[in-house]
Amino acid sequence: MFGTVVVGIGIAGSVRIRDLLNLMPSSPSEHLKLLGFVSRRNMGNINEVKQISLQDAVGSKEIHVAIISTDNRSHEENVRMFLEAGKHVLVEYPMALSASAAHELWEMAEQKGKILHVEHIELLTEEYKQLKKEVAGKELVRGTLHFTGGALDEERSGFPAFSGIARLTWLVDLFGDLTVNSATREEQKEKSYSRMTAHFLTANNKPLTWIEERGPGLRRDKKINFCFKSGCLENLPEAPGSPVGLFMQDQNLFAKKLLGQVSREELAAEKWRILRCLDLAEEIQQLCERRAEIHS
Repeated sequence: MFGTVVVGIGIAGSVRIRDLLNLMPSSPSEHLKLLGFVSRRNMGNINEVKQISLQDAVGSKEIHVAIISTDNRSHEENVRMFLEAGKHVLVEYPMALSASAAHELWEMAEQKGKILHVEHIELLTEEYKQLKKEVAGKELVRGTLHFTGGALDEERSGFPAFSGIARLTWLVDLFGDLTVNSATREEQKEKSYSRMTAHFLTANNKPLTWIEERGPGLRRDKKINFCFKSGCLENLPEAPGSPVGLFMQDQNLFAKKLLGQVSREELAAEKWRILRCLDLAEEIQQLCERRAEIHS
C-alpha cells in the first residue's frame, strides 16, 4: 500500500479525494491509501479524511505519494519538495511554468528512483481517442486547433502556452514533433481578454496553427480543421462518455507505474512528449514576449 496525501483542494483536488475514497475494485488504485490532505484554508476533515500541515505531509514516513492539485504557479515548488523528501509525485498539468525547471524535476525523480507522473486527462477522453483513430495513417496538409474559454488569472495559471498545454499535447500526440515557426499574442488587459496564436511546422514541413483564446463570456470549446490528402476533419467526433471518470483513469495509470506495470518504452515516450511540449510552450512564450517588447 502507498500512503497518499492530496495537496490543494480546488476542483481537481476535491475530485482526487473523491476518487481515492471510492476506489475501483481490482484496479491498480486499490494500492493507494488516502491518509490526509493539505490546504491553505482551514477545512477540518473531509469525509473523515484529516487535514494535515504541509510540513507533516513532507516529513511523514507513512506517506509515500503526493498528489499535487494546487495552482499552476505552485506546482514546481511542491513537486520539488516532495521529491526531495523521497516521495512519488502525481501533479496536474503543467508540471512547471518553465521548461528548465521541468527537466530538472524529472532528472531529480530519476536520480531518486521515484515516479513523477504528470496528469494529462485530455488524452484520456473518448472524444480524443476517437479523433486519434480518425487521424491515424492520414497525411496532413494543414491544420488548426482553436480553443476558447473564460478568462484566467495568469498570476496563478501562468502564460497561456503553459496553462493551455493540453491543446499543445493534442497536436504533438497526433502529429509528432513540431517546430515553432512564429507566435503572437493579442491582449486587452482591461477586458481580461487574450488571444495567443502559434504557428508550427511538422517534421514533414506541414503547417499547424494553435489558437488559445480566453476572455469573459467565451464559451469553453475546441474547434478543429485538420486537412489531409484524403479530405478534411472539421468537427470533433462524437463519442459516448466512459463509465470510468477521467481522473480515475489517470490515477489508475499512475498506480500502474508505482507497481512497475508500465513498460520502459511507454514511460520514455511519455517523458519525451511531456518535456517536449513544455519546451515548445516556453519557446512560444519567449516569442510572444519578445514581440510585445518590440511593439511597446
